[in-house]
Amino acid sequence: MDQNLAQLSTHNQKDKAAAYLSLLHSIFTQQENLAHDIHALVDHLINQDAGIIAGRQVLSELVKGLTSATIPNSELRKAIVEDVLSIVQLRTTSYEEQVNLLKFELADILEKDEDWSSAARVLRGINLEASQRSDEEKLRVYVRIVRLLLEEEDSVQAETLHNRATSLIHSTSDRELLLCYKLCHARISDYARKFLEAASRYHELSFFGEIDEDERRFMLSAAVTCAVLAPAGPNRSRILSSLCRDERTAELPTYSIKEFEKTLKPHQLAKISLSTNDWLSSTLEDGDFVEGASTRTGPTTVLDRAVMEHNVLASSRIYNNITFSGLGALLDLTPGAAETMARKMIEQGRLKGHIDQVDKLIWFEAAREEDNAQGKAGGLGDVNQETEDTGSLFTKRWDKQIRMTAAHVETLVQNLVENGLIRSTAVKG
Repeated sequence: MDQNLAQLSTHNQKDKAAAYLSLLHSIFTQQENLAHDIHALVDHLINQDAGIIAGRQVLSELVKGLTSATIPNSELRKAIVEDVLSIVQLRTTSYEEQVNLLKFELADILEKDEDWSSAARVLRGINLEASQRSDEEKLRVYVRIVRLLLEEEDSVQAETLHNRATSLIHSTSDRELLLCYKLCHARISDYARKFLEAASRYHELSFFGEIDEDERRFMLSAAVTCAVLAPAGPNRSRILSSLCRDERTAELPTYSIKEFEKTLKPHQLAKISLSTNDWLSSTLEDGDFVEGASTRTGPTTVLDRAVMEHNVLASSRIYNNITFSGLGALLDLTPGAAETMARKMIEQGRLKGHIDQVDKLIWFEAAREEDNAQGKAGGLGDVNQETEDTGSLFTKRWDKQIRMTAAHVETLVQNLVENGLIRSTAVKG
C-alpha cells in the first residue's frame, strides 16, 4: 500500500483523482487489511497534500462504499468510520461536507446498535447552520436528534432541539416528518409532566390513518393515561369528556373512564399502564383508609398525586363541606397536608371553595353551570342530585360573625374608657 501511494504522489494533479479512486476500488474489492489500507489512504490524502479536489472526491466515494453490503461486519465498519473521522476532522474547514457524511454514517451505525445517546451526540456535532442544507433537511435532522434523545429519556435536551425544529416546521409538507414531529412534541409534554397538553396531542395523533392500528390504539391509551394523571379541575374534566366521546376508548382493556366520577383509592388504578415512561410506574399497596392513622405529608408518585387531587374534586361534588381530618382520612394524609393540597387547588382555580381555619373546615362552592357542562359533556354522565338550599346556613354564619365583631369592638371601647384613654360621652335621646 505504501508503494502504491508513493507512486500516486508522482502523478500530475489532473490524474490524481482517477488514480486514487482506482486504488480505493481495489481496496474494497480485495478486502484484505481493509481497515489498515483505508487508514493509510485517508492519511495520505489529508496529510500528504494530495489536493483538496482529489481528496473530496475520494472521501465522498469512500462514504458511499461504507455500507452493510460492502462491509457486513458492523463493528469493523464502525471502527473504520471512527478512524477516518479522527483523521479528516483535523481539516474540517476543507472537508466539511465529507465530515458531515461520515457523521451521518456513524450515527446510522450507532442507531442500529441502539446506542441512542452516542448517535444523538454525533448528529449534534454537525454544524447545520453553516452547511448548505435546506430548511427541510435541517428540520429532518433536528427531529431525528429529538427522537434519539427521547429514546434515552433526555427530555430536557430534547425540548431544546425541538424548539429549534419548531422554527423550521413550516418548511415541509412531508406527512411522515410532520407526524414524527407531533409525536415528539407529545412525548416531550409527557416527560415534562404537562399531562393535559400531552393527552390532547396523543389523542390527536390517534386519528391519523398513516399510523398503524396498534400504534394508534397505544396513543389513545397514552392519552387516557395522561388525562388521568393531569391536575384535577375543569380542564381535566373537559379532556376526559372528549376521550369518553371517542367510541374506541370503550375498547381499551385497562379501565372505564366513567370510573373517574367517584372517589378512588390508589389500588384501584394499579392496573393502568402508565404511558411510555418507566418513571411514572409505581407499586401501590392495597389497604383501607383509617382516620388519624396516616402520617404521610404528601403524595409519593405522580399517580398518587393524581388520585388525591381527583378525590378532593370528587368530594366537592358530594359534600358541602369537610373537615381537615375527614379529608385527610380520605386522602390518607395528615389533616395539615390535606388542607395544604386543597388550598393549592383553590389558589390555582381548580377547586371552587374557601377554607375556614378556625373551624378547620373546607367549604365547597357549587360549580357554575358552564363548569358542570365541561364535566358532563360527551357521556361522563349527568347525575341528578338534590342539593339542599344552604342560603339560611350562610346567613346565620354571617350574622354570627357580625355579632362577634360588634362585641369585640364594645369590649375594646370599655377597656379604653377604664384606662382613661378616652372619655365616655352620654348619648342623648
